[in-house]
Amino acid sequence: MTRIGRRAFLGGAGALVALPALESFGQTPPPTRFVAAFAPNGINMNVWTPDADGELWQPKRLMAPLAPVKEHVTVITGLENLPAQSLVPGDHARGTGSFLTCTEVVKSEAADITNGVSVDQLMVQRLMPATRFRSLQLGLEGGESQGSCDNGYSCAYTRNISWAGPKSPMPKLVEPRVVFERLFAGADPSASQQELARRRRTRASVLDYVRTEATSLSGKLSTKDRAKLDEYLTGVRELEARLQVEGSTCSVPAPVEGDLPEKSKQMIDLIVAALRCDLTRVVSFMLANGLSNRSYDFLGVRGAHHELSHHQNDPEKLEKLNVVATWEVEQLAYLIQKLKAVPEGSGTLLDHTIAYFSSDVEDGNSHVHRNLPVLVAGRGGGMVAGQHVRLAQGEPLANLYLAFLGAMGAPVERFGDSTRVLPGVWA
Repeated sequence: MTRIGRRAFLGGAGALVALPALESFGQTPPPTRFVAAFAPNGINMNVWTPDADGELWQPKRLMAPLAPVKEHVTVITGLENLPAQSLVPGDHARGTGSFLTCTEVVKSEAADITNGVSVDQLMVQRLMPATRFRSLQLGLEGGESQGSCDNGYSCAYTRNISWAGPKSPMPKLVEPRVVFERLFAGADPSASQQELARRRRTRASVLDYVRTEATSLSGKLSTKDRAKLDEYLTGVRELEARLQVEGSTCSVPAPVEGDLPEKSKQMIDLIVAALRCDLTRVVSFMLANGLSNRSYDFLGVRGAHHELSHHQNDPEKLEKLNVVATWEVEQLAYLIQKLKAVPEGSGTLLDHTIAYFSSDVEDGNSHVHRNLPVLVAGRGGGMVAGQHVRLAQGEPLANLYLAFLGAMGAPVERFGDSTRVLPGVWA
């Protein structure tokens, strides 16, 4: 069979559609991917932490959406992010800012903000992957990184979890249409609304322009790869159709009330597509900003999320928080299921991915940064799955990040306030 270049694209009319990994490109081990998902304002740990340890763990109420994929998920209890702990008000800014850096951020709302390099960006800097995008920063809630958002702490800390350097937060994209244009249409995410409208008028579908190239390529593939290519192109077309929504902008507005569930699913679909196509191998995803005061009306939960998190053990507020947290875990479950549905190598895309989920604080009422709610899914790089790991008090969250770095093939001796590579989670 004629060999095809490892990195192949179907191109036409200024559009690029990256292909999934096909066996006809040559046998290469699938790369390991990393996805970090952030949910704000903590968790009600009383209905979160499993009773049993090891493989015998069973999901409690907030993790009920994970029941169908339990064997792919590890729950870690007892991790702490003490660089975020202080007697000075501003726990949400510190907890969000240090979410992936495990570094004490400098209290400032001006240009002298200071943080560490986040673990996702350290992966990129050490591995320098030959992907179209070194990493992706996505979210469901926008806002500027200027001014004060939490007791004199910069909004840069509450609205970004990826940091390329001490003063370099990585801004996120919050509109699925813009993300799709960037990933699959070669568009500039800063393009004006008029430019995007013109592009939609002149290109009914990205795939309409590459049909000939796809047909030509198909003849050079094995039967198995032709089926995979056809499945992939069908999936991209369906995703594109879902995203053909008028009014998409290139700014970063807050989510439009009522469309958040679909917007979240679209973003997750785009994450999976980007990983599947090897457009990137590192993604950060914020379900909301730190200190988010979003109201979850579509869940029947009215009231600002952050304000509700100051529950003072009020049963009504706790119930509302439980509903919101369950929905957040549903998003992780959806990501896991989508990754699991993609065949890759001798397994699935999930087998070659590390999906990490946590929050800025343990509980929004106490504002502590100990015993954080931590979930890890997938077996990328030899990560183990399907167990509940209960740790002794005082284990730094940074120790888990050392394990992530090792699993990604980018080991370091120290990260943040780390003391060792966390045992029991990396084979």
